[in-house]
Amino acid sequence: MGERYLRSIRLLAECLQGFERHTGESVRACGLTHAQFDILATLGNTAGMSYKELGERTLITKGTLTDVIERLEQKHLVERERSSGDKRSFFVRLTPQGQALFGEVFPKVVEHGKKLFANYGAADFDQLDEALLTLRQRMADAATNHETKEPS
Repeated sequence: MGERYLRSIRLLAECLQGFERHTGESVRACGLTHAQFDILATLGNTAGMSYKELGERTLITKGTLTDVIERLEQKHLVERERSSGDKRSFFVRLTPQGQALFGEVFPKVVEHGKKLFANYGAADFDQLDEALLTLRQRMADAATNHETKEPS
């Protein structure tokens, strides 16, 4: 197989970048970066969540998450509050202004996505989902195996 998997990884990354470019106009028009939109979209229609939950549900790395949330807080789109159970942890929720922006931008991004996938049928989605779920599971298994191995 050699390095054949690299071609597939590159295609996967190019697809994500292409999707971000395609939907980026709506996101940028609202003064957001893709990472900020990811947080806004994840928190939208929820009561909020912890940093840990946000890290698990978004595409943002743990190291970047705090910076993105701080910028959204400066824009008055999110608010943070210390967790009552763990003083080292924060709970993040959209402000009314953030919820309004979510309501404005999220439908536009969804519409852009619908256009991209307009020619996909159920079988196309099933095939794509199966391939991606298999890849995700293999990566999760590899991470688990790596974490449980004893150091030599």
